[in-house]
Amino acid sequence: MKKRAEWNGVVLAESDDIVTVEGNAYFPEASLRREHFAPSDTHTVCGWKGTASYHHVTANGATNRDAAWYYPEPKEAAQSIRGRVAFWKGVTVRDA
Repeated sequence: MKKRAEWNGVVLAESDDIVTVEGNAYFPEASLRREHFAPSDTHTVCGWKGTASYHHVTANGATNRDAAWYYPEPKEAAQSIRGRVAFWKGVTVRDA
């Protein structure tokens, strides 16, 4: 089933190749509409997935800081999310 990530009236990503981990939909990087993403300096650590990096999301003149995250070098148990991005902070993920 195709999923779409939206925020502030803008589609950020859309794909039928979704991996769900811990209730979060991870979109392939290639599905991102890159013009809405900017790198962040934020990093967090998950014990089994590894170190996450973040993107700020900008849509219709507003910025949602650290609203997208990904694992550039996921641990062995989390290889299914390599090259994928997930969302939070009000980004809606729904069936397209």
